[in-house]
Amino acid sequence: MKFIKVNDINIPDLHIYHQFRDNAFTADQSFVADSPKVVNLLLASDITIQSILATEAYYTEFMHLIENKNIPQLFVASKELMQKIVGHKIHHNVMMHGKRPSLTSLDKLDKHIIMLDEISSTQNIGSIARSAAALGIHSYLLPTHGPHPYSRRALRVSMGHISMLKISLYNNIIETIKYLKKNGYYIYAAEVRDTATPLSSVKVAEKWVLLMGHEGSGISDEVLAHCDEVIQIEMEEGIKSFNVGIAASIIMYSLKYT
Repeated sequence: MKFIKVNDINIPDLHIYHQFRDNAFTADQSFVADSPKVVNLLLASDITIQSILATEAYYTEFMHLIENKNIPQLFVASKELMQKIVGHKIHHNVMMHGKRPSLTSLDKLDKHIIMLDEISSTQNIGSIARSAAALGIHSYLLPTHGPHPYSRRALRVSMGHISMLKISLYNNIIETIKYLKKNGYYIYAAEVRDTATPLSSVKVAEKWVLLMGHEGSGISDEVLAHCDEVIQIEMEEGIKSFNVGIAASIIMYSLKYT
């Protein structure tokens, strides 16, 4: 196994790490992950890894995860030099350049799907992915025009568990809902409405999609009209809503296990 000692932060092969931003790598389907917990989980997956940039201490501790992966480039640098490469202070000792896995087509998703409509926060995308993986809901359906689930922050917040999910992206939400309904899915829309079914009273379908809306504006009436049922979590008077990540976790658990 050959390691590449880094002395010059401007070598071309390190350019990907200079572009250490959430949405910097959409063109070639690359992504950068950071922190040992995230990188180590990704090393245990089937994701294609292009390179690792890490300290000697990281390689010493986790060599058993790397030695059978056939990673083309293993860069070794001090933490101080890594900070110069990314341009800001870091609190970890490893980064990884990988390729996003292929998307899953709608017809290959599982019988339980978590679907997002216009979620704008990469943190929420990551936290929902982590909860879905923990609860055994392995299909994640998101809009093409929103943050990608393999963006750096989403990956970090999910602790890398996004890699355990089938990812599918859609262009038109109404046409996608129609397709899913035609294929036997029952569409639950999570939205606070006077006519919504309380979560404790929901009769759970065998095949279902849980649709979560935008953090601020929720789900539009036009989209709700195409869903089978609007559901909401019972809350104390005067409380308008949960954070979307927390709400998704509560509802996924209820639909999956009650």
